Amino acid sequence: MGKRLYVGGLPYSTTDDELKDAFSQAGTVTSANVVIDKMTNRSRGFGFVEMSSDEEAQRAVETLNGKDLGGRNITVNEARPLSERPPRREGGGGFRRDDSFRSRRSY
Repeated sequence: MGKRLYVGGLPYSTTDDELKDAFSQAGTVTSANVVIDKMTNRSRGFGFVEMSSDEEAQRAVETLNGKDLGGRNITVNEARPLSERPPRREGGGGFRRDDSFRSRRSY
């Protein structure tokens, strides 16, 4: 089984196909995905590439990390699994009304 690689510093115009083409010089690319922001439908400047073998993944890291792609130096390393996150609170939102701040303020 191949390794999944994180690719950072991508130009915002990079497509999945361009990412796949860039990594194909290091070996067989199983998949290549540029991460897209759901709200703006634009690239977030990073993506993931899966190589068909561990050796090809290592070769991709060694040959492409720090190299120029579309005018930007990209970062390539082994992708880490998502860390466990605490469950979101019900009610969501980051704003919490707290009237206690008024007692500390002078009007």
